[in-house]
Amino acid sequence: MNITKIYKLFPDEKACIAHLEGVRWGGKPRCVYCQSFNSSAMPNEGRHHCNNCKSSYSVTVGTIFHRTHLPLQKWFLAISLILNARKGISARQLARDIDVNRNTAWRISMQIRKAMSQTLDRELLKGLVEADETYVGGKPRRGDPNSASKRGRGTKKIPVVGMIERGGKVKASVAKKKALTSKKLSTLVRRNVDTGNSVLITDEYKGYLGIKKFMPHQTINHQTWYVDGSIHTNNIESFWAILKRGIIGQFHKVSLNHLPRYIDEFVYRFNQRNNVDAFGLTVQRALGGLA
Repeated sequence: MNITKIYKLFPDEKACIAHLEGVRWGGKPRCVYCQSFNSSAMPNEGRHHCNNCKSSYSVTVGTIFHRTHLPLQKWFLAISLILNARKGISARQLARDIDVNRNTAWRISMQIRKAMSQTLDRELLKGLVEADETYVGGKPRRGDPNSASKRGRGTKKIPVVGMIERGGKVKASVAKKKALTSKKLSTLVRRNVDTGNSVLITDEYKGYLGIKKFMPHQTINHQTWYVDGSIHTNNIESFWAILKRGIIGQFHKVSLNHLPRYIDEFVYRFNQRNNVDAFGLTVQRALGGLA
């Protein structure tokens, strides 16, 4: 959904609240505190009064919109802008687009990323699945020998491990360098892949040696060739390219503390690339609905 449709469908706060109530409650308001359906509407305030526990509540209680002082239309615009920005959108750019300050835009972005969390998507990958790891971090400054960083697995950058189903979804997560062992990588594969109905394809990194003990495993030697029929890791490497271009080009630098949220955003946007109602799904998840 683009921003033009946002303005047409949700022209004011009342329309935004009505939409959220329809998604969360299906038109039957339910007290968020005692779960009673015995409520009275407070239309002038956009809230409801529970006749059971005598408390008042709104549809945003317990969601990413809770206690916001911004119009919900701006939240909807932010969701649309983030979903439509293939390489992400910086807090400063978002601040300019929805007319808020930079700190507010950053907070909105982080709240929306909670709705994009991979923990809400428990479906296992299956079929031909590619696995690989990459390293995320800033580029060294030109001419500064102290900022030089080795390439590949010898780098000081942050490792990220990912798996992608051919023609399907991707999963990715931050990993500690000590976690790139055969045992830890095997555990990660078991957690994300339907091992009984899949074939895993990786490069020849020794950390993947234990995979063959519990599922079919094929490797591609990148020192010789990059594609051998159906054996390649081009899809996961394409996703890495999108992730890195976004982090370097849009966000410039992401701290280790917040990197998992940014990865969730890129994974979610990639997985919903063919979903015509990605906006609706994101709002549903923002209200506590599961994918």
